Amino acid sequence: MRDTKVIAPRLLDWYDRHARVLPWRVPPGGGKADPYRVWLSEVMLQQTTVAAVKAYFERFTTLWPTVQDLAAAPDAQVMAEWAGLGYYARARNLLACARAVAAEGGFPETRKGLQALPGIGAYTSAAIAAIAHDAPETVVDGNVERVVARLFAVETPLPAAKPELVALAETLSPRSRPGDYAQAMMDLGATICTPRSPACGICPLIHDCDARAQGIAASLPRKAPKAAKPDRTGIAWVARQGDAVLFEERPAKGLLGGTLAFPSAHWDGRDLPPPGGAQWREIGHVRHVFTHFNLSLQVMLGDLDGPPARGHLVPLRHIDREALPGLMRKVWDMARAEIAA
Repeated sequence: MRDTKVIAPRLLDWYDRHARVLPWRVPPGGGKADPYRVWLSEVMLQQTTVAAVKAYFERFTTLWPTVQDLAAAPDAQVMAEWAGLGYYARARNLLACARAVAAEGGFPETRKGLQALPGIGAYTSAAIAAIAHDAPETVVDGNVERVVARLFAVETPLPAAKPELVALAETLSPRSRPGDYAQAMMDLGATICTPRSPACGICPLIHDCDARAQGIAASLPRKAPKAAKPDRTGIAWVARQGDAVLFEERPAKGLLGGTLAFPSAHWDGRDLPPPGGAQWREIGHVRHVFTHFNLSLQVMLGDLDGPPARGHLVPLRHIDREALPGLMRKVWDMARAEIAA
């Protein structure tokens, strides 16, 4: 039987020599991390890659070096800076959490206290408690699930296997250096115990891995078949008036909540173009993939005859493409080419 007590020391020894250098991370032996930076990075990293997050993290922490600075920031500015990271509910929760933390005078140090904050769930609370406060919490993300599934050769498919993987991960977590250990597990999964073609030959846990011994490491963790995403359709209305284009802020709750967008129809329950007497013509279609469905938008261009009944006109020279969510960037790219023609 494997001696689970040797796994944490072996992994920590490897981490001390091979830890990734990341802008939100304190290197091994460098002391406790700033909970604000840990929290911000973990929220940004949800369903987003490390490579994509680095630039956003550095920009956010330059604009808002502390959680108090972020709490005082205007909603529109934060949403604009978030554009491109997607999943805008995270940005809304980010602001709500920052304001709650600022009101309390700082981040709680316990997992229970952290989990009471807006947008912080079981994983993020464990990560902040372990990495920033050195609390002996077990941190389990996708990388850790993969490492544990292979170490113990767990063949139950995800997501059904999650409770078992968490329980097994808890048997490995040390009371000493829990924050470094949590980051070591993440690094192992990200750089060696990768989803495809794991580099077992250089893994510090090569002799502790049941899946490697059985020759099934690359096939784990197993995953239940995903249901096909439904297809949805809709219309985006790009309304011009002189040298300006009509935008509106989407409702705070729901898809693309709180972001700047073109008026849309069908896909969010609206059936009519924005009032204003425009003569509309189709200029093409854009497709966008969301987490739970695929969307095809018919793009319509028209000139308003009078003042818009909703939204506001933005001069062409003031339209910031990077401040738009990904779907609306696609719409704007198509409309801008037509307007410039």
